[in-house]
Amino acid sequence: MKVPFLSLKDITAKYADELHNAVLRVTDSGWYLQGNENKSFEEHYAQYIGTKFCVGVANGLQALELMIRSCKMLYGWQDGDEIIVQGNTYIATILSISQNNLKPILIEPNEETLMLDVAEIEKSITPKTRGLMLVHLYGRCLYDETIMKLCKENNIFLFEDNAQAHGCAFNGKKTGSFGIAAAHSFYPGKNLGAFGDAGAVTTNNEQIANLVRVLANYGSSKKYVFDYIGENSRLSEMDAAVLDIKLKHLDEDNNRRRTVAKMYYDGIKNTSIKIPTILSDEKNVFHIFPVFTENRDTFQQYLKDHEIDTIIHYPIPPHKQKAYEHWKNISLPITERIHKHELSLPINPTITDEQVKYVINIINEWNM
Repeated sequence: MKVPFLSLKDITAKYADELHNAVLRVTDSGWYLQGNENKSFEEHYAQYIGTKFCVGVANGLQALELMIRSCKMLYGWQDGDEIIVQGNTYIATILSISQNNLKPILIEPNEETLMLDVAEIEKSITPKTRGLMLVHLYGRCLYDETIMKLCKENNIFLFEDNAQAHGCAFNGKKTGSFGIAAAHSFYPGKNLGAFGDAGAVTTNNEQIANLVRVLANYGSSKKYVFDYIGENSRLSEMDAAVLDIKLKHLDEDNNRRRTVAKMYYDGIKNTSIKIPTILSDEKNVFHIFPVFTENRDTFQQYLKDHEIDTIIHYPIPPHKQKAYEHWKNISLPITERIHKHELSLPINPTITDEQVKYVINIINEWNM
Protein backbone atom coordinates (compact mmCIF):
# COMPACT_ATOMS: atom_id res chain seq x y z
CA MET A 1 0.00 0.00 0.00
CA LYS A 2 1.34 3.45 -0.92
CA VAL A 3 0.89 6.20 1.68
CA PRO A 4 1.83 9.71 0.48
CA PHE A 5 2.84 12.26 3.07
CA LEU A 6 0.36 14.75 1.64
CA SER A 7 -1.55 15.01 -1.63
CA LEU A 8 -2.51 18.63 -2.29
CA LYS A 9 -4.52 17.38 -5.26
CA ASP A 10 -6.68 15.28 -2.92
CA ILE A 11 -7.05 18.17 -0.47
CA THR A 12 -8.28 20.44 -3.28
CA ALA A 13 -10.61 17.74 -4.61
CA LYS A 14 -12.49 17.67 -1.28
CA TYR A 15 -13.92 21.13 -1.97
CA ALA A 16 -13.50 21.24 -5.73
CA ASP A 17 -16.87 22.76 -6.62
CA GLU A 18 -16.61 25.53 -4.03
CA LEU A 19 -13.04 26.32 -5.01
CA HIS A 20 -13.80 26.33 -8.73
CA ASN A 21 -16.64 28.78 -8.13
CA ALA A 22 -14.40 31.01 -6.02
CA VAL A 23 -11.68 31.03 -8.70
CA LEU A 24 -14.23 31.88 -11.39
CA ARG A 25 -15.62 34.66 -9.22
CA VAL A 26 -12.16 36.23 -8.96
CA THR A 27 -11.30 35.86 -12.64
CA ASP A 28 -14.68 37.24 -13.67
CA SER A 29 -14.29 40.23 -11.36
CA GLY A 30 -11.10 41.42 -13.06
CA TRP A 31 -9.80 42.56 -9.65
CA TYR A 32 -6.79 40.61 -8.36
CA LEU A 33 -5.27 42.56 -5.45
CA GLN A 34 -6.67 44.30 -2.35
CA GLY A 35 -10.31 43.80 -3.22
CA ASN A 36 -13.45 42.30 -1.72
CA GLU A 37 -11.98 38.80 -1.40
CA ASN A 38 -9.26 40.14 0.89
CA LYS A 39 -11.79 42.08 2.96
CA SER A 40 -14.00 39.03 3.31
CA PHE A 41 -11.22 36.66 4.34
CA GLU A 42 -9.62 39.12 6.74
CA GLU A 43 -12.96 39.69 8.44
CA HIS A 44 -13.77 35.98 8.69
CA TYR A 45 -10.30 34.94 9.83
CA ALA A 46 -10.20 37.65 12.53
CA GLN A 47 -13.56 36.38 13.79
CA TYR A 48 -12.31 32.81 13.74
CA ILE A 49 -9.09 33.59 15.63
CA GLY A 50 -10.87 35.97 17.99
CA THR A 51 -9.03 39.21 17.26
CA LYS A 52 -10.22 42.63 16.15
CA PHE A 53 -7.91 42.78 13.15
CA CYS A 54 -6.42 40.55 10.47
CA VAL A 55 -4.11 41.83 7.73
CA GLY A 56 -3.39 39.55 4.78
CA VAL A 57 0.19 39.54 3.48
CA ALA A 58 2.17 37.64 0.86
CA ASN A 59 3.63 34.85 3.04
CA GLY A 60 4.33 33.66 6.55
CA LEU A 61 7.89 34.99 6.77
CA GLN A 62 6.75 38.49 5.87
CA ALA A 63 3.90 38.21 8.38
CA LEU A 64 6.50 37.55 11.07
CA GLU A 65 8.87 40.23 9.83
CA LEU A 66 6.20 42.93 9.44
CA MET A 67 4.66 42.13 12.82
CA ILE A 68 8.00 42.61 14.56
CA ARG A 69 8.98 45.62 12.44
CA SER A 70 5.74 47.38 13.31
CA CYS A 71 6.34 46.92 17.02
CA LYS A 72 9.95 48.06 16.71
CA MET A 73 8.80 51.26 15.00
CA LEU A 74 5.84 51.93 17.28
CA TYR A 75 7.61 51.29 20.57
CA GLY A 76 11.04 52.70 19.82
CA TRP A 77 13.08 49.52 19.99
CA GLN A 78 16.74 49.78 19.13
CA ASP A 79 18.94 47.61 16.93
CA GLY A 80 20.34 44.83 19.09
CA ASP A 81 17.30 44.57 21.35
CA GLU A 82 16.33 40.98 22.08
CA ILE A 83 13.50 38.58 21.42
CA ILE A 84 13.49 35.21 23.19
CA VAL A 85 12.58 32.28 20.96
CA GLN A 86 12.84 28.51 21.15
CA GLY A 87 15.80 26.95 19.36
CA ASN A 88 13.72 24.15 17.81
CA THR A 89 11.85 26.03 15.11
CA TYR A 90 11.87 26.59 11.38
CA ILE A 91 14.40 29.19 10.32
CA ALA A 92 11.72 31.69 9.22
CA THR A 93 11.03 32.50 12.87
CA ILE A 94 14.68 33.37 13.43
CA LEU A 95 15.06 35.22 10.11
CA SER A 96 12.19 37.58 10.97
CA ILE A 97 13.99 38.68 14.13
CA SER A 98 17.39 39.05 12.47
CA GLN A 99 15.94 40.96 9.50
CA ASN A 100 14.75 43.60 11.96
CA ASN A 101 18.29 43.96 13.37
CA LEU A 102 17.13 42.41 16.62
CA LYS A 103 18.88 39.61 18.46
CA PRO A 104 17.24 36.17 18.77
CA ILE A 105 17.90 34.64 22.20
CA LEU A 106 17.56 30.88 21.78
CA ILE A 107 16.20 28.73 24.58
CA GLU A 108 15.54 25.01 24.98
CA PRO A 109 12.13 23.31 25.06
CA ASN A 110 11.13 20.44 27.33
CA GLU A 111 12.17 17.26 25.54
CA GLU A 112 9.09 15.27 26.62
CA THR A 113 6.35 17.82 26.02
CA LEU A 114 8.11 20.12 23.50
CA MET A 115 6.73 23.00 25.58
CA LEU A 116 8.79 25.95 26.81
CA ASP A 117 10.01 25.93 30.39
CA VAL A 118 9.08 29.15 32.20
CA ALA A 119 12.34 28.93 34.18
CA GLU A 120 14.32 28.89 30.91
CA ILE A 121 12.42 31.97 29.69
CA GLU A 122 12.89 33.80 32.97
CA LYS A 123 16.65 33.34 33.14
CA SER A 124 17.01 34.60 29.54
CA ILE A 125 15.34 37.96 30.24
CA THR A 126 17.71 40.94 30.21
CA PRO A 127 17.23 44.73 30.18
CA LYS A 128 17.26 44.46 26.35
CA THR A 129 14.47 41.88 26.14
CA ARG A 130 11.50 43.26 24.19
CA GLY A 131 9.53 40.13 23.38
CA LEU A 132 9.00 36.40 23.61
CA MET A 133 8.11 34.50 20.44
CA LEU A 134 5.96 31.41 21.01
CA VAL A 135 6.15 28.99 18.08
CA HIS A 136 3.19 26.60 18.11
CA LEU A 137 5.31 23.98 16.39
CA TYR A 138 3.73 20.84 14.87
CA GLY A 139 0.27 22.28 15.65
CA ARG A 140 0.81 22.03 19.42
CA CYS A 141 -0.32 24.94 21.61
CA LEU A 142 2.68 26.25 23.55
CA TYR A 143 0.70 28.90 25.40
CA ASP A 144 0.45 28.71 29.16
CA GLU A 145 -1.01 31.27 31.55
CA THR A 146 2.26 31.34 33.48
CA ILE A 147 4.00 32.52 30.29
CA MET A 148 1.64 35.45 29.91
CA LYS A 149 2.07 36.28 33.60
CA LEU A 150 5.84 36.27 33.16
CA CYS A 151 5.61 38.57 30.13
CA LYS A 152 3.41 41.05 31.97
CA GLU A 153 5.63 41.06 35.05
CA ASN A 154 8.68 41.81 32.92
CA ASN A 155 6.97 44.26 30.55
CA ILE A 156 7.76 42.25 27.40
CA PHE A 157 5.49 41.49 24.47
CA LEU A 158 4.22 38.01 23.70
CA PHE A 159 4.33 37.19 19.98
CA GLU A 160 2.97 34.04 18.34
CA ASP A 161 4.23 32.18 15.31
CA ASN A 162 0.99 30.43 14.42
CA ALA A 163 2.15 29.10 11.05
CA GLN A 164 1.43 25.48 11.99
CA ALA A 165 -1.48 25.78 14.41
CA HIS A 166 -4.56 27.18 12.65
CA GLY A 167 -7.52 26.27 14.85
CA CYS A 168 -5.49 25.28 17.91
CA ALA A 169 -6.79 26.59 21.25
CA PHE A 170 -6.23 26.97 24.99
CA ASN A 171 -9.33 27.02 27.22
CA GLY A 172 -11.48 27.76 24.18
CA LYS A 173 -9.36 30.67 22.97
CA LYS A 174 -7.55 30.27 19.65
CA THR A 175 -3.80 30.49 19.23
CA GLY A 176 -3.04 33.68 17.36
CA SER A 177 -5.06 35.75 19.84
CA PHE A 178 -3.00 35.59 23.05
CA GLY A 179 -0.18 38.07 22.50
CA ILE A 180 0.31 41.55 21.12
CA ALA A 181 0.25 40.06 17.59
CA ALA A 182 0.55 36.76 15.75
CA ALA A 183 1.86 35.68 12.35
CA HIS A 184 0.19 33.01 10.22
CA SER A 185 1.43 31.15 7.16
CA PHE A 186 -0.98 29.73 4.58
CA TYR A 187 1.60 27.81 2.58
CA PRO A 188 -0.33 25.15 0.58
CA GLY A 189 0.62 22.27 2.91
CA LYS A 190 -0.61 23.99 6.09
CA ASN A 191 -3.86 23.08 7.87
CA LEU A 192 -5.32 26.17 6.22
CA GLY A 193 -3.49 26.37 2.91
CA ALA A 194 -3.71 28.69 -0.08
CA PHE A 195 -2.87 27.82 -3.69
CA GLY A 196 0.50 29.54 -3.28
CA ASP A 197 2.40 31.50 -0.65
CA ALA A 198 0.17 33.57 1.64
CA GLY A 199 0.14 34.85 5.20
CA ALA A 200 -1.55 37.14 7.71
CA VAL A 201 -1.03 39.07 10.92
CA THR A 202 -3.72 39.01 13.60
CA THR A 203 -3.86 41.47 16.48
CA ASN A 204 -6.16 43.44 18.76
CA ASN A 205 -3.89 46.47 18.40
CA GLU A 206 -5.19 48.86 15.75
CA GLN A 207 -1.88 50.71 15.43
CA ILE A 208 -0.02 47.48 14.66
CA ALA A 209 -2.68 46.37 12.17
CA ASN A 210 -2.61 49.72 10.35
CA LEU A 211 1.17 49.87 10.21
CA VAL A 212 1.49 46.28 8.95
CA ARG A 213 -0.97 47.11 6.18
CA VAL A 214 0.91 50.25 5.17
CA LEU A 215 4.37 48.66 5.31
CA ALA A 216 3.12 45.73 3.21
CA ASN A 217 1.92 48.18 0.56
CA TYR A 218 5.27 49.84 -0.22
CA GLY A 219 4.88 52.02 2.90
CA SER A 220 1.85 53.73 1.37
CA SER A 221 -1.57 54.41 2.89
CA LYS A 222 -2.56 56.62 -0.06
CA LYS A 223 -1.72 55.93 -3.69
CA TYR A 224 1.67 57.34 -4.68
CA VAL A 225 2.22 58.77 -1.18
CA PHE A 226 4.88 56.90 0.82
CA ASP A 227 5.27 57.57 4.53
CA TYR A 228 7.67 54.68 5.17
CA ILE A 229 10.23 52.58 3.34
CA GLY A 230 7.92 49.65 2.88
CA GLU A 231 7.78 46.48 0.82
CA ASN A 232 5.44 44.64 -1.52
CA SER A 233 3.70 41.96 0.55
CA ARG A 234 0.06 41.67 -0.44
CA LEU A 235 -2.31 38.72 -0.33
CA SER A 236 -3.74 37.99 -3.77
CA GLU A 237 -7.49 38.00 -4.32
CA MET A 238 -7.27 34.42 -5.62
CA ASP A 239 -5.61 33.11 -2.48
CA ALA A 240 -7.94 35.13 -0.25
CA ALA A 241 -10.94 33.55 -1.98
CA VAL A 242 -9.46 30.05 -1.66
CA LEU A 243 -8.66 30.59 2.02
CA ASP A 244 -12.15 31.88 2.73
CA ILE A 245 -13.61 28.64 1.34
CA LYS A 246 -11.18 26.39 3.21
CA LEU A 247 -11.69 28.30 6.45
CA LYS A 248 -15.28 27.05 6.57
CA HIS A 249 -13.97 23.48 6.63
CA LEU A 250 -10.95 23.97 8.89
CA ASP A 251 -12.47 22.60 12.09
CA GLU A 252 -13.77 19.55 10.24
CA ASP A 253 -10.32 18.94 8.71
CA ASN A 254 -8.61 19.41 12.08
CA ASN A 255 -10.98 16.89 13.68
CA ARG A 256 -9.96 14.33 11.05
CA ARG A 257 -6.33 15.01 11.91
CA ARG A 258 -7.15 14.38 15.58
CA THR A 259 -8.80 11.09 14.69
CA VAL A 260 -5.72 9.98 12.78
CA ALA A 261 -3.46 11.11 15.63
CA LYS A 262 -5.48 9.08 18.14
CA MET A 263 -5.03 6.02 15.95
CA TYR A 264 -1.27 6.60 15.99
CA TYR A 265 -1.17 7.18 19.76
CA ASP A 266 -3.28 4.09 20.44
CA GLY A 267 -1.67 1.87 17.83
CA ILE A 268 2.09 2.51 17.84
CA LYS A 269 3.62 0.08 20.34
CA ASN A 270 7.21 -0.05 19.12
CA THR A 271 9.34 0.98 22.11
CA SER A 272 12.06 2.31 19.78
CA ILE A 273 9.66 5.05 18.68
CA LYS A 274 9.05 7.98 20.99
CA ILE A 275 5.90 10.08 20.65
CA PRO A 276 5.52 13.52 22.33
CA THR A 277 3.31 13.78 25.39
CA ILE A 278 -0.33 13.85 24.33
CA LEU A 279 -2.22 17.13 24.75
CA SER A 280 -5.95 17.71 25.03
CA ASP A 281 -7.73 17.82 21.67
CA GLU A 282 -8.17 21.58 21.52
CA LYS A 283 -4.46 22.12 22.20
CA ASN A 284 -3.26 20.18 19.14
CA VAL A 285 -4.37 20.40 15.52
CA PHE A 286 -1.67 17.95 14.36
CA HIS A 287 -0.25 19.89 11.44
CA ILE A 288 2.61 17.43 11.85
CA PHE A 289 2.74 14.14 13.71
CA PRO A 290 6.36 13.94 14.90
CA VAL A 291 7.97 10.78 16.24
CA PHE A 292 11.52 10.44 17.49
CA THR A 293 14.03 7.64 17.22
CA GLU A 294 17.79 7.40 17.53
CA ASN A 295 18.10 5.62 14.17
CA ARG A 296 15.98 8.17 12.32
CA ASP A 297 17.56 7.81 8.88
CA THR A 298 17.41 4.01 8.95
CA PHE A 299 13.80 4.18 10.11
CA GLN A 300 12.89 6.62 7.33
CA GLN A 301 14.44 4.34 4.71
CA TYR A 302 12.57 1.35 6.17
CA LEU A 303 9.27 3.22 5.81
CA LYS A 304 10.20 4.33 2.30
CA ASP A 305 10.88 0.70 1.36
CA HIS A 306 7.28 0.01 2.40
CA GLU A 307 6.01 2.99 0.30
CA ILE A 308 5.29 5.22 3.28
CA ASP A 309 6.36 8.83 2.69
CA THR A 310 7.78 10.83 5.58
CA ILE A 311 9.47 14.21 6.04
CA ILE A 312 12.07 15.45 8.52
CA HIS A 313 11.07 18.67 10.31
CA TYR A 314 13.86 19.85 10.37
CA PRO A 315 17.25 18.17 9.76
CA ILE A 316 19.46 21.10 10.86
CA PRO A 317 18.52 23.49 13.69
CA PRO A 318 18.84 27.23 13.00
CA HIS A 319 21.90 27.71 15.21
CA LYS A 320 23.80 25.11 13.14
CA GLN A 321 22.98 26.67 9.77
CA LYS A 322 25.70 28.41 7.75
CA ALA A 323 23.53 31.55 7.67
CA TYR A 324 24.09 31.82 11.44
CA GLU A 325 27.70 30.71 11.48
CA HIS A 326 28.43 33.04 14.40
CA TRP A 327 26.29 30.70 16.54
CA LYS A 328 28.34 27.61 15.68
CA ASN A 329 29.70 27.32 19.23
CA ILE A 330 26.28 27.56 20.88
CA SER A 331 25.25 24.33 22.57
CA LEU A 332 21.54 23.49 22.66
CA PRO A 333 21.59 19.73 23.29
CA ILE A 334 17.84 19.24 23.57
CA THR A 335 17.16 21.17 20.39
CA GLU A 336 19.92 19.29 18.61
CA ARG A 337 18.51 15.90 19.67
CA ILE A 338 15.04 16.90 18.50
CA HIS A 339 16.35 17.88 15.06
CA LYS A 340 18.51 14.76 14.86
CA HIS A 341 15.80 12.27 15.85
CA GLU A 342 12.54 13.77 14.47
CA LEU A 343 10.53 12.14 11.67
CA SER A 344 7.03 13.24 10.60
CA LEU A 345 4.44 10.58 9.78
CA PRO A 346 1.66 11.13 7.22
CA ILE A 347 -1.28 12.97 8.76
CA ASN A 348 -3.83 14.99 6.79
CA PRO A 349 -7.60 15.16 6.21
CA THR A 350 -7.53 12.79 3.21
CA ILE A 351 -5.53 9.88 4.62
CA THR A 352 -7.73 6.79 5.05
CA ASP A 353 -8.10 4.58 8.12
CA GLU A 354 -6.67 1.70 6.10
CA GLN A 355 -3.57 3.71 5.28
CA VAL A 356 -3.12 4.72 8.92
CA LYS A 357 -3.47 1.11 10.10
CA TYR A 358 -0.90 0.06 7.50
CA VAL A 359 1.56 2.69 8.75
CA ILE A 360 1.03 1.53 12.35
CA ASN A 361 1.57 -2.13 11.46
CA ILE A 362 4.76 -1.41 9.53
CA ILE A 363 6.11 0.73 12.39
CA ASN A 364 5.36 -1.95 14.96
CA GLU A 365 7.21 -4.52 12.83
CA TRP A 366 10.37 -2.40 12.69
CA ASN A 367 13.33 -3.85 14.53
CA MET A 368 15.93 -1.19 15.24
